[in-house]
Amino acid sequence: MECCKVSQKYIAEFIGTYMLIFFGCGSIMIAERFPGSVSPEAIALIFGVVVATVIYTIGHVSGAHLNPAVTLAFAVIQHFPPKQILYYWTAQCGGSILAMATLYMLLPDGNLYGATLPNIGLAPSFMCEIVLTFFLMFVITAVATDTRAEGMMAGVAIGSIVALCSFVGGPLTGSSMNPARSLGPALLDGSLGVFWIYLFAPFIGAVLGALTYQKIRCETVPSNVDGCC
Repeated sequence: MECCKVSQKYIAEFIGTYMLIFFGCGSIMIAERFPGSVSPEAIALIFGVVVATVIYTIGHVSGAHLNPAVTLAFAVIQHFPPKQILYYWTAQCGGSILAMATLYMLLPDGNLYGATLPNIGLAPSFMCEIVLTFFLMFVITAVATDTRAEGMMAGVAIGSIVALCSFVGGPLTGSSMNPARSLGPALLDGSLGVFWIYLFAPFIGAVLGALTYQKIRCETVPSNVDGCC
C-alpha cells in the first residue's frame, strides 16, 4: 500500500514548486526593487537552500521533483510511473504561475520578474542549459535512486548542485534547468519568445543525466573484476 494517495503527491508538488518560485524568483525581484537587500551571491544560495528544504519537507510524499524535466527523466529510467507525468507537470506549472501571481500582488512594480534570459546567444544558452541540467539530474539520480548513496544527505547534495549551477550559469542563462521555474516568470515578464530554450534544453539535459548515471552506476561486480566500484 502506498503511503500517500496520488492526489496528495500532486498537492505536494504544487506547494513545493510554489515555494521554489516564491523564494527563488522572489529574491530576484526583491533585489531589484530594494537595492542592497539581497546580493547576487545570496540569490544562488537561496535557490539551493529552498530546494534542499523542500526535499526534506515533501520528498517522502511526492519525491519533490519540482521540475517537469526531472519527472520525465525519472520516467525514462523507470523510477516514476508514466501515467502520472501529466499530473505532476500540471501541479508544477500551476505552482510556478500562482507563486508569480502572489509576488506580483505583494511587491511594488519593477523591471525584473525573475525571468531566465539568454545572455550569451541563443545556441550557447541552449547548450548551457543542457549541460547545467545534465549535472543536476546526474546528482539527483545518484542520491535518489542508488541505495548505496547517503540518503539523508540527498537534500544537501541536490541543493548544493542547484546553488553551484546558479553561481556559474546564472549570469549566462539564468540557470533555469527547469521549465516550470521559467514558465511563471516568462508569463509575467513577457519573455515567452525565448522560453523554448528553457522548455526543451532541460528535458534533454535531464534525460541524458539520468541515463548516464544509470550507465555507470555499477551495482554488481563480476567475479573476475577487482574493485569495479
